[in-house]
Amino acid sequence: MHAVIIAMIITRGRVASVSDITLARFVTRVRKTIPLPGLVNVVVTSNSEMKRLNGKFRGKDEPTDVLSFPSGERGGLAGEIAISHEIAKENAGRLGHSITEEIKILILHGMLHLAGYDHEDDGGKMARKEHNLRKALRLPDALIERSMTRPRATGRPTKTKLGRVKETKR
Repeated sequence: MHAVIIAMIITRGRVASVSDITLARFVTRVRKTIPLPGLVNVVVTSNSEMKRLNGKFRGKDEPTDVLSFPSGERGGLAGEIAISHEIAKENAGRLGHSITEEIKILILHGMLHLAGYDHEDDGGKMARKEHNLRKALRLPDALIERSMTRPRATGRPTKTKLGRVKETKR
């Protein structure tokens, strides 16, 4: 029996406590609930590379946390997801969970985009799907939810501007 590769994880640079095997297993778990037609490549990289990609594909001269690139092909490649390990580490520290959990949240968000979801114009469909999957996968707050409100130390919610939740399509 041959193993079927459904995810390729590429980590550029050393990312402490993040295992490529753990991330590949996570992609496999998510694939059971989000059908995608082919391989998913995940690149965990630096802010400088994310800034370059964000500039090239979105015209934004700043790094971002996650970018999604659906392939448009049938079969072989579902698409690629690029993640900034520096922003993931920053967000994880600020939000009180591990960098691995943060990267998993970003992978989930990116995979939903690869599957055709778009939170900017779908009337909340992607947010609901991400919320349900996050709960099922035992992940902290979803990317869309936490960009809308975040509790203050007083317990009152306050609007936040993450400004880094941006995706692109080729």
